[in-house]
Amino acid sequence: MKYSWPSYKDILEAREIIQIYLPRTPLYSYPQLDQLLGTQVFVKHENHLPTVSFKVRGGINLMHRLTAEERAKGVVTASTGNHALSIAYAGRLFDVPVTIVMPEGANPVKVKAIRSLAPEIIFHGRIFEEAKDFANRLAAERGSRFIHPANEPHLIAGVASYALEIIEDCPGLDIIIVPVGGGSGASGCCLAKQGLKPGVQVIGVQAEMAPAAYLSWKSGTIVTDQMETLAEGLQTKMGYELTQEILRKYLSDFVLVSEGEMSRAILVYLELIRNLSEEAGASPLAAALKIKDRLKDKTVALVLSGSSLSLERLRWLLNNQ
Repeated sequence: MKYSWPSYKDILEAREIIQIYLPRTPLYSYPQLDQLLGTQVFVKHENHLPTVSFKVRGGINLMHRLTAEERAKGVVTASTGNHALSIAYAGRLFDVPVTIVMPEGANPVKVKAIRSLAPEIIFHGRIFEEAKDFANRLAAERGSRFIHPANEPHLIAGVASYALEIIEDCPGLDIIIVPVGGGSGASGCCLAKQGLKPGVQVIGVQAEMAPAAYLSWKSGTIVTDQMETLAEGLQTKMGYELTQEILRKYLSDFVLVSEGEMSRAILVYLELIRNLSEEAGASPLAAALKIKDRLKDKTVALVLSGSSLSLERLRWLLNNQ
């Protein structure tokens, strides 16, 4: 299936919609991070949004654009957490019934946050792909709008607004490092920088234990692979067509990080900038630490998106550092 790419005009229009509902997130520099990485580093605090993730930008843009009939029939989507929070939050804003399908054993912190927004939650399958396929079937049965977590131009245009903010707030920027699950954030970032400052490099990050998007990007075809990472925001078992098309054209590089590298990055963020992150949120810092020699004399932005770390997981990390 051929998907339409969001245009730069679509991204600018999405920002006009999103800024009605969300504040501009800060881009902060921290001397201790600069010293650790040996270069100038900025952190884009998407974790300061109400859902602690950039995903909500896309959810608001997409929900705003639904027809009256689509709103009445409701929407169905699947997620490990951050995308679900995005759609649930936007559904509440626009009074749209939302059904979320999540894998069994989903992060209880995210489940609790989603429940507070009052959508219907259904648990199905061991992994995200099983939940996604069930959600698609359920939407068809109900006549509801299925929202794919990646192959949605309005989602991509919406999340791309964070990249506009980064580039505007940091004119000397050289590199943006962003986590990749389904790829909406990274592909949106690529499209935004092409419209605003094409010379900026975008580097994607995925977990070694769930490398399907990386392998799809590298091979030029959609690849299915293992999905064993603890990083919920990176728990995809395959690449997705629309985001992969964009990433193949504009992504500068792709880095894989280990579970240990993400764990270390969580603790670095906690100690040096006093911000909590989950594994996916810390993955750009993990990648920056891994390739720090390549970043020397560059101005780098790390996207911190995702802070839903359970207390149990945090205790484990603190006791096993």
